[in-house]
Amino acid sequence: MTDALTQQHLARRTSAALDAAVASGRELGLTVTGARVLHDLFSVVVHLAPAPVVVRVPTVLPRQADLGFLARRQRAELDVTQWLAGQGVPVIPPSPLVPREPVRRDGFSMTFWQFVEEDQGKEPDYEANAESVADLHAAMRAYPGELEFLSAAEPHFVTDSLAMLQERPDLIDPAGLDRARREWQVLEPLVRSRAAFENAFPGIDLQPVHGDSPPANIFHGVGGNLYSDFELVTLGPVEWDLAALGPACASAYDRGARRNGMRPLNEDVMAFVDAVGMLRAVSVLALVPELPVLLEYVRPAIDHWRTTPFAGGLGGA
Repeated sequence: MTDALTQQHLARRTSAALDAAVASGRELGLTVTGARVLHDLFSVVVHLAPAPVVVRVPTVLPRQADLGFLARRQRAELDVTQWLAGQGVPVIPPSPLVPREPVRRDGFSMTFWQFVEEDQGKEPDYEANAESVADLHAAMRAYPGELEFLSAAEPHFVTDSLAMLQERPDLIDPAGLDRARREWQVLEPLVRSRAAFENAFPGIDLQPVHGDSPPANIFHGVGGNLYSDFELVTLGPVEWDLAALGPACASAYDRGARRNGMRPLNEDVMAFVDAVGMLRAVSVLALVPELPVLLEYVRPAIDHWRTTPFAGGLGGA
């Protein structure tokens, strides 16, 4: 099939997001004369130079993520990061120069963040990052706000995507899709229901977690490392934040957990979150028509998924 967006369409979408960010910033009183795009994948990230403000404009979203849904998720992210900053946790905080609220303009919902200069010469150390995530979890335990249980798993997105992919054998073969749908029948109840999860994994505590692989979302600023991108912040087991990162990162996290007086990762819960993570990778195939480059990102994960036990060993094949 050939319904993927063309490079021209993608460029127009990026330009529209950039224009919306600049116009919103100026409307909020910021001086913007040299705006530039810093990043463009699921979101267009814009530095409103010379203002020390960065705008994140989500552009590639699940079908059910309307602007109201997106704004609720963005408010949770803004609230959590502001609270963490107030506790002295090293995060990229919301910009203090504008109201701490999502801004809607031209069909986008965007958030405004403090600009931090990146240390371009520093390579990520994922094991060190994973160990430091235990520090983040220790801090997040005291967050007083309410968060949804495992909203980061985006169960509606997985369900809808697996249905859509039935019409896209060019993206996943029928046998692979059949396996994914049968695995989801096993895993979905544990994702959607806190009670079902707690029944399956008794004694596993739940707490606020980052939601989107924090070892891969640590920003290397010139003044030090900062936790970033809390877009999928959620209530869940700490294992969620280490999904699919492998045994070396898990061992590193456990070192950090011991240092913080926290429990180590549970192997059964890790198998569960790894399996859910694999199905989310399969589901991302449904977004390939909107962002064709995603195919090269998710294909290795899907190839690996085909070698793993069915549903992480939690259900029969």
